[in-house]
Amino acid sequence: MVSFDGARRGAGLSRLRRRDYYGHMSAMDKNTDATQTVCNCQALRQAARRLTQFYDHALAPAGLRVTQYPILAWLAVSGPMTLKALAEKMVMDRATLGHNVRPLEARGLIALTVGADRRSRLVALTDTGRSVLREARGLWREAQRSFERSFGSQEAAELRTALGRVAAMEYAE
Repeated sequence: MVSFDGARRGAGLSRLRRRDYYGHMSAMDKNTDATQTVCNCQALRQAARRLTQFYDHALAPAGLRVTQYPILAWLAVSGPMTLKALAEKMVMDRATLGHNVRPLEARGLIALTVGADRRSRLVALTDTGRSVLREARGLWREAQRSFERSFGSQEAAELRTALGRVAAMEYAE
């Protein structure tokens, strides 16, 4: 097993022992309270799905999904950049980013052009994209306020800090 800090743990465990070592999976399967899990990844993914639904609903009047909004926001702040650079900023692989930019390009919200080395692709926000982003920003801000009213503003700030730390961690393979 590899720890979050990259140190090897349990490297000498046999396949059978590794299954025993990852006991949280069997605990997760046997847990009778569906709202509780001891698996960090599962808990995070459940929360992410719930928040995604919430923000998607909030951004729907602008015709955006929460996976698309930060693409427009990054481009508005940083200007044109390569798809690779945008993927790195969003902690996303290029294939997933590609699935998210295609509808934005089809709607004319972003423009993709060939980069300087002809192998890279540059992505830039269009005037239409800026207009949609202005509309979406108000919807996003209201969603933020609504979440913080429900969850607590201090807790939301602490959550963002903790999640930022998780997103910045390097995981050894």
